[in-house]
Amino acid sequence: QVQLVESGGGLVQAGGSLRLSCAASGRTFRSYTMAWFRQAPGKEREFVALISPSAGNTNYVDAVKGRFTISSDNAKNTMFLHMNSLKPEDTAVYSCAGGVRPYYSCSRFGPDGYDYWGRGTQVTVSS
Repeated sequence: QVQLVESGGGLVQAGGSLRLSCAASGRTFRSYTMAWFRQAPGKEREFVALISPSAGNTNYVDAVKGRFTISSDNAKNTMFLHMNSLKPEDTAVYSCAGGVRPYYSCSRFGPDGYDYWGRGTQVTVSS
């Protein structure tokens, strides 16, 4: 069992930056694929980025490429999402997720590909 807790959300102006953290407890998260998803009001949950903490491989949705960076501190069982050049359309509840399937599995871009979820942290970008 893995428990995930997000932090770092908040209100920021367009063009600003935030860093989200996801702290994992329980089994070490090196054995999982870790990801960030987001859900804006009235919209479906959307994949943002993933990382394989053991392999270092990452993947991003096109909308955040070049602006967001996913990383992990394996010694601290913590994953990060560094968000730069934020836009109002980035406003959403951001949730971290962990899954036992490998980072190259065909289900890696959808919520069904993950087994553990945090409760989410709100990110609001004002124009």
